[in-house]
Amino acid sequence: MSGIENSGGQAGEGRVNNAILIAGPTASGKSALALDLAERNGGVVVNTDSMQGYSVLDVLTARPTAAELARVPHFLYGHVHPSTPYSTGAWLRDVMKLIDDGAFLERPVGTFFERPAIFVGGTGLYFRALAEGISEMPDIPQSIRDRWRYELQEQGAAKLHRILLREDSAAGMMLKPTDGQRIVRALEVLDASGRSILEWQAERGRPLIDRASTRFFVIEPERAELVERIEARFDRMLEKGALDEVRRLTDLGLDPDLPAMKAIGVRELQAAMAGELSFPEAIERAKIATRQYAKRQATWFRHQLGPEWLRLRSGDRVESTISDTLSSAT
Repeated sequence: MSGIENSGGQAGEGRVNNAILIAGPTASGKSALALDLAERNGGVVVNTDSMQGYSVLDVLTARPTAAELARVPHFLYGHVHPSTPYSTGAWLRDVMKLIDDGAFLERPVGTFFERPAIFVGGTGLYFRALAEGISEMPDIPQSIRDRWRYELQEQGAAKLHRILLREDSAAGMMLKPTDGQRIVRALEVLDASGRSILEWQAERGRPLIDRASTRFFVIEPERAELVERIEARFDRMLEKGALDEVRRLTDLGLDPDLPAMKAIGVRELQAAMAGELSFPEAIERAKIATRQYAKRQATWFRHQLGPEWLRLRSGDRVESTISDTLSSAT
């Protein structure tokens, strides 16, 4: 039986059966767990983390190493240039393409069979889009995109927010006057389609996984344990060349408001390189920012993920618990 249902072969019509979803805060060990499961079960790993999709920042975003990538097929890691503002919708379209291309199928001579698709990461909106679908957005012509980004630079977020309130009051009221990126996005959509971004968001898409056969896991480590892991991991990142990555990223001369430029550690290390902070202070600030981010992730997972998610806490034997759950589902 194929792991992909497809009717008509159109993009996005396929759905993944028997998927495994593993969510968790940064540094919780979820990537190593996904790799182990994929290796033992002949599966593939799909990145479900917004920052690990960007190139250049291999070390600073804790992407799997080259050796780990070689052990089993990995998808959607490092495939987006930092100059591109990658979105949830773009990620979902990339998953659709994987489905359409048969990336989750093994094809021995004369037959084919499913390979377990293990989606792993820390971006809650990606998991929600995968499991619940997401509204389609209109294509934005480059001329419109360039226009509103220019206006943002020239006039500032507050002025554009007043324009949005006048043209689309409902969307404007949902956004803070300082949230330049989302204000520009709402204006782009309105300009390109003549419809409010809220109307587009209300039109849900279809899930890309078969929820009935999917197994959902979220790792919830103890806070003290996670803090130790975060601090040790950032020290290893520095040893493995994180500073050189930040130099290469800086040399690209990108807009500092781009998502990739907001990866934790980028601004802190840039400030140290510019002499605005000492390196020890920059490192400590990056570790603090990582801890704060992990706390926000854990809070989101706790409140937004439903009862179908099996919560794995410190003290649980995570690998054996997941293995037992998968065995009982077959």
